[in-house]
Amino acid sequence: MNATLLGLIAGLALGFAAAFGGFSAFVVVLVLGALGLLAGRWLDGKLDLSALTGIGRDRGTR
Repeated sequence: MNATLLGLIAGLALGFAAAFGGFSAFVVVLVLGALGLLAGRWLDGKLDLSALTGIGRDRGTR
């Protein structure tokens, strides 16, 4: 499955949530989708949190 197809599916899911469930359902689907994306990237080994945590960076040393 390529990124275009995944984006289309995510957009459709968000659209259905907004149309039938209102804004709160839209937000819930959006948050759960983002968490699922992060979990999937972590399981694939493609999630790099070193930029956020500071692990592996030089802290101002020259």
